[in-house]
Amino acid sequence: MAQSASAVEHLGSTPAKRPMRPIDLVHLARQCLGDEGLEQEILRLFDTTIATYLLRLQQSATPDEVKLNIHSIKGAAAGVGAFGIADIARAAEAELAEGRSIPAEQLADLAMAVEEVRSFIARVLTSELA
Repeated sequence: MAQSASAVEHLGSTPAKRPMRPIDLVHLARQCLGDEGLEQEILRLFDTTIATYLLRLQQSATPDEVKLNIHSIKGAAAGVGAFGIADIARAAEAELAEGRSIPAEQLADLAMAVEEVRSFIARVLTSELA
């Protein structure tokens, strides 16, 4: 019995790490006032929007276009609860504000985060329809 209690105490002292979802669905539900149909529509719109803005960012020819597209990505991502994307975009904006260009690695991280979110959206929408 003492061993079991010790094991439980040990497990209780170690914070359990839950995998973070690419989109905070609780945040999205709050933003949509619990309307599941609206949540689905927002996810569909965000999926299209984030892909469009990423492509525009990748094709940006001027610093102003880069700033506009990275800012749009940050805002859209924060609004829907894609905080990983929003954080990367916020860091990129900080680089631009200090007069530096966005490092290629950071742009690659952003593209990877966008793909992860788009895949997550596809899974969520598919399971909602099932």
